[in-house]
Amino acid sequence: MKILVVTDAWDPQVNGVVRTLKSTRRELERMGHVVDLLTPLEFRTVPCPTYPEIRLSVLPARHVAERIRAASPQAIHIATEGPLGMAARRYAIRDGLPFTTAYHTRFPEYVKARTGIPLSATYRFLRWFHGPSKAVLVPTRVVKADLEAFGFDPRQVVLWSRGVELDLFKPGPATPHDLTKPVFLYVGRVAVEKNIEAFLALDLPGSKWVAGEGPQLARLKAEHPGVRFTGVLDQLALAALYNAADVFVFPSRTDTFGLVLLEALACGCPVAAYPVTGPIDVIGDAPAGALDEDLRAAALRALRIDRTVARAHAERHSWEACTRQFLAHLHPIGERRDEVVARAASPIGAESPPS
Repeated sequence: MKILVVTDAWDPQVNGVVRTLKSTRRELERMGHVVDLLTPLEFRTVPCPTYPEIRLSVLPARHVAERIRAASPQAIHIATEGPLGMAARRYAIRDGLPFTTAYHTRFPEYVKARTGIPLSATYRFLRWFHGPSKAVLVPTRVVKADLEAFGFDPRQVVLWSRGVELDLFKPGPATPHDLTKPVFLYVGRVAVEKNIEAFLALDLPGSKWVAGEGPQLARLKAEHPGVRFTGVLDQLALAALYNAADVFVFPSRTDTFGLVLLEALACGCPVAAYPVTGPIDVIGDAPAGALDEDLRAAALRALRIDRTVARAHAERHSWEACTRQFLAHLHPIGERRDEVVARAASPIGAESPPS
């Protein structure tokens, strides 16, 4: 099957949406499908207000329409609600093409944190955007319940979980930097919605590390000279950093999942977090992490968790299984959905050759 994925999130962004799409594309291609990505790299872009690392495509409608016609896809998935997603949505509705969408992040909560716009206004926009979609793919049951509470049709919102590259993120050698043990690590965007200051304010032994970039980076570096900030790391260096860390501290209260949680666990690094959406869905009551409204208490408890327990928990999450979920939710153009669902459940290599 030829699948067109339209996304406003792509390189050089480094975030969970981009990682999810790249991993899903890899697994789909392993299964024999053809994946065509329509991204901002094909357009003139401008920086997003308050988020300059995110590039917004300028007047993309004509090129999006031309690309969809030229691609002649058998299924369309719109991954984001940005300019490209809006243009693809408009074209698909006009031409009567079925499509699916995804809800990756707590967009209304992020907008409120940055602008003060009420949640109700942003959820109203989301209901409008996703309304014509055949299925809205969300990462967890808690996020599904959130959308339903804000007026989404429960029959429309479906689960598409997240995975981890177990061959890349695995127990191994630590980063070669000098370390003051124990090491408490945060990985992710350095932005207000990630609540990083809650981690940096904790009274903890050893040292604190922050890996990532974002609009708060310069200020936090100036205010916390004792914290080591590494910037963005490639995946091999990041795996080495997870292996060097004793506890991965995840202070966010707004993430829908948190792929970095699985990456840390896969390297054997226990997790400390608040008991909120994301950590609850990844950790739950498993012994691989410590969830507590007292983040310091969680971090200190996580120090006592055996690294083999953390790795064993991560091994339950494979990208292959997540990608089969994605494939089963697609609504192909001019094809019976029951045939697609059956194909999604078949072993790798058993699918029909791509057309």
